[in-house]
Amino acid sequence: MFDTLTDKLGSALAKLTRRGALTEADVATAMREVRVALLEADVALPVVKDFIAKVSEKAVGEKVVKSVTPGQMVIKIVHDELVTMLGGDPDSQDFAAQFDSVGIDLKAPSPVAVLMVGLQGSGKTTTSAKIAHRLQTKEKKRVLMVSLDTYRPAAQDQLAILGKQVGVMTLPIVAGQQPLDIARRGLAEARSGVFDVVMFDTAGRLTIDEAMMAEVTAVRDLVKPHETLLVTDAMIGQDAVITAQSFNEKVGVTGIVLTRVDGDARGGAALSMRAITGRPIKLIGVGEKVDALEVFHPQRIAGRILGMGDVVGLVEKAVANVDHEKAEKLAARMQEGKFDLNDMLSQLQQIQRMGDMKGLLGLIPGIGNALKQVKDSQMDPKTFKRLEAIIQSMTPKERRVPDLIKASRKQRIAVGSGTSVPEVNKLLKQHQQMETMMKRMKKMGGIGALAGMMGGAGGGLAGMMGGMGGGMPRPGGPPFGRK
Repeated sequence: MFDTLTDKLGSALAKLTRRGALTEADVATAMREVRVALLEADVALPVVKDFIAKVSEKAVGEKVVKSVTPGQMVIKIVHDELVTMLGGDPDSQDFAAQFDSVGIDLKAPSPVAVLMVGLQGSGKTTTSAKIAHRLQTKEKKRVLMVSLDTYRPAAQDQLAILGKQVGVMTLPIVAGQQPLDIARRGLAEARSGVFDVVMFDTAGRLTIDEAMMAEVTAVRDLVKPHETLLVTDAMIGQDAVITAQSFNEKVGVTGIVLTRVDGDARGGAALSMRAITGRPIKLIGVGEKVDALEVFHPQRIAGRILGMGDVVGLVEKAVANVDHEKAEKLAARMQEGKFDLNDMLSQLQQIQRMGDMKGLLGLIPGIGNALKQVKDSQMDPKTFKRLEAIIQSMTPKERRVPDLIKASRKQRIAVGSGTSVPEVNKLLKQHQQMETMMKRMKKMGGIGALAGMMGGAGGGLAGMMGGMGGGMPRPGGPPFGRK
């Protein structure tokens, strides 16, 4: 979502880092570019004015002027103000809190009522199921979902279907029952069924109207929610901020869930909401899958916007998706200098579970320039699937002993995987490079020598992507897997 903003802010701030000393004129020029970048990203004008004023005041201070690297000091100031704008504390070092798995407060007596509000089409029902799934799997809470949408066709059925998919209980549907009666029945069921959390998915409208607000207010007064979460679509830009203001004034929200953050929205809504509404963004939807929901951490989002990456986010993805038993077995084989096509397949599958490769690269600090080149390259996003299909088209013996794969076998594998013989050859070549690297690593002292060999031995899975997808570049050098 922040790609364009990241590029423009990076360009503006890079000019400052190239200078040995900064003048007020240098800072003013950079701040003009930052101002334009924020406005083009759809950040609200009052928020932009306040942000630029605070950064400018600090950036021309004595501390910056006397700094050994004044350009870097200005970037830190911009980063800290972004964190503040997003509702965080730039001085906080509580990294344990960054692993908060839910993002919402569950300290109230059970059953904790969570009210989901928002316009129609914002992803409210799907988000309700995602949050319920997260609460049930990560926090081991017993959750009941209740649909109060009696207006949109099959809305109640949709929540029931999603509930079955994620393994979360939903309140049985009673035809003709009105929202307040359904809410009352949901509360009674949550209490009698000893549920920890009861989630109420309210009805939305295409636009904000008095009837919708009156109904949501009545439901709020009945269920007395501990959390009222506004679900809004990041793709609608400043309209999302206007929606948040209206709901906060008329209903009162405790937090915001921003959906479709993985789309091509400009990002201004996320930067404006906290400043204008005073309510934090608590969760962000980053895809269609049931687990595509992340806790919103201001420090980490600010780091991504400025191209600083998000190592904590990368670690979280690895912890959640990597099969540790398989990883340990693979590490043991690597220590022995062994690496066959079954190992390559296992590696491919584990990386795919972590998500989109470009998204993962974006979490690595200092890889921004390389990521731009990746986007400009012809790398096929389905590269891993093609590689997986090629290996799965081989016999078990061929995977264990790749030297058996000659011309006729390559033709059979290509036909079976829907690829071509040259693509099969590329994969085999990459495997050979990786196998050679493993053997060299064993001779040179094990896994500790791996980093020193990555540049000259094909670059592992990155090399496979280069071979199959048009060449994935490495910072400051030629594409992985090429000499």
